[in-house]
Amino acid sequence: MKLLIVEDDKTIASGLEYSLNQEGYEVIVCHHTQGAEEVIEKELSGISLCLFDLSLPDGSGYDLCRRVKEKTDVPVIFLTVADDEVNVVMGLDMGADDYITKPFRIRELSSRIKTVLRRYQKSKTHEKDSIQLHSVEVYPLEGKVYKQQEELVLTALEYRLLMIFINHRGLILSREQLLEQIWDAAGEFVNDNTLTVYIKRLRKKIEDNPQKPALIETVRGLGYRMAAEDVKK
Repeated sequence: MKLLIVEDDKTIASGLEYSLNQEGYEVIVCHHTQGAEEVIEKELSGISLCLFDLSLPDGSGYDLCRRVKEKTDVPVIFLTVADDEVNVVMGLDMGADDYITKPFRIRELSSRIKTVLRRYQKSKTHEKDSIQLHSVEVYPLEGKVYKQQEELVLTALEYRLLMIFINHRGLILSREQLLEQIWDAAGEFVNDNTLTVYIKRLRKKIEDNPQKPALIETVRGLGYRMAAEDVKK
């Protein structure tokens, strides 16, 4: 996932970039609103979440949030030293999804990011009546999956794994990222070998040719990906 960070304090920005890279995120850093506006104009479609400092040398995080929300519904978290009620309410009323007050711990910020992203992914999934994947059709509201009009029997973890790929279509997911998300959902231990088994089982059920998978692709050395063009509503 790609994050846009707009923070004028270069020390803080550098620390955030390093820590979030370690978490598996791709990060774009800007120190001024002008540079951020260019990124929003050209690259917003590929950005999963924005982190905006409220106080910037040539503008405000409020203005950037407004510009983002006018274009598309990308989640925004504010970074602020002002934790008074007026600033918090103003930001939330403008469409921001959360805020965090400096100084903060990177683990807390990471947790906030994951929570907001999960909420958005769940919301987007529930907006769809069905999702078509070649000969496979998924009904998220009912939790059912069909292949050539015959219902597939998936275990809870297989279904969860399939929805993770759908919610991140077009993006490469590392094995570590998949394990983390399955762990959060299942509440049970899932190790690396178990993940291999589940991916193999899922492919056997949904792929036309499991030996040459077209839905869940293996990206050698990086992980797996469900190609965006293979998923149509």
